[in-house]
Amino acid sequence: MATVAVVDYGMGNLRSVAKAIEHVAPGERVLITANAEDIAHADRVVVPGQGAMPGCMRELSARGLSEAVVRATAEKPFLGICVGLQMLFGHAEEGDVMGLGVLAGRVPRFPREAMVATDGSRLKVPHMGWNQVFQAGPHPLWAGIEDGARFYFVHSYYVEPALPGLIAGSTHYGIPFTSAVARDNIFAVQFHPEKSARDGLALLANFMHWNP
Repeated sequence: MATVAVVDYGMGNLRSVAKAIEHVAPGERVLITANAEDIAHADRVVVPGQGAMPGCMRELSARGLSEAVVRATAEKPFLGICVGLQMLFGHAEEGDVMGLGVLAGRVPRFPREAMVATDGSRLKVPHMGWNQVFQAGPHPLWAGIEDGARFYFVHSYYVEPALPGLIAGSTHYGIPFTSAVARDNIFAVQFHPEKSARDGLALLANFMHWNP
């Protein structure tokens, strides 16, 4: 039985993420944990996230989990969700804070002047609801998921990778933005797979079978 650690730093939508993983991988152990040793010994690591980047980074550090998360990104299958994606990058406009810097890039806010729909109406921020994700290319976590499939989003900020090769998926909301990234054993998404019905569960199942 493999163990997947769902990292608890007081800010994530932990229970629904854990339940979704249990649903797609009933034979595996799903451990919600705030213990760095648990993260180190887990076979897979998931970092979900909701809320503001400054609070998330502060709590991750206060609980002594920053180093364990960074180490996990280098050693084992790693899935970041929402703020769990954003914190992998560098400077975030939200609160003018630095992320973990695992991936090169920044985290800007949706530009107000670009928040206009095709019919001329204003688009609201946060970007909330279902939207399409266009895959940049084949990846094991996209297996069985159609290009352009819809996933559930809730966010006001987005990642801007410095390297185009990091982009695994993109979405359009006023502007095109990166909604999934991949590098080696890391896959991270801006949307919430645990709230995204069949395709979200398919992505989580793919992660649980992924051996990068």
